[in-house]
Amino acid sequence: DNIKRAIDKSSMNSDSNFESIRYEGFGPNKTAVIVEALTNNKNRTASKIRALFDKNGGGLGTQGSASHNFKQLGIIKIDKNTISDDQIFELAIESGASECISKNDYHEIHTNMDEIYEVKKKLEKHISNFLSTEIEWIPINLISLKEESKISMFKFLETLDDEEDVQNIFTNVEIGD
Repeated sequence: DNIKRAIDKSSMNSDSNFESIRYEGFGPNKTAVIVEALTNNKNRTASKIRALFDKNGGGLGTQGSASHNFKQLGIIKIDKNTISDDQIFELAIESGASECISKNDYHEIHTNMDEIYEVKKKLEKHISNFLSTEIEWIPINLISLKEESKISMFKFLETLDDEEDVQNIFTNVEIGD
């Protein structure tokens, strides 16, 4: 949906200048949240994002207020059906990745963000199909929430995701696979 919205925006408003903006703040239960947006009107988007934080028991902060709870990494995701756990682990080490995590449906390879394309290029010699290659904000410490708090957090994240300018959302809440 986010990709489709971005494509629709760029094709409908070819005269407009879009900017990528990062918003940081704290959601329900003092959870750290980073929102990446693409907008042609910074004031409108900031106002909408601030209102969403306020309505959901959080608050929008300044740059750096939440990002110190995260580290930026290059993340390469590969479908688990493509390669075995042992094979991907070996390839990740050989390619210079810093970490390889096998999740339920995919393998996730972590690398320094400035080395992501070098690592991917080495992986491409053995793998042709990648789920994604992105720079992401990975939480340093995860926060576990009680069930009722999780529900309010998920509603908040859904509300943010429904905002047309929002491209990516990162949080330090433990969500699971």
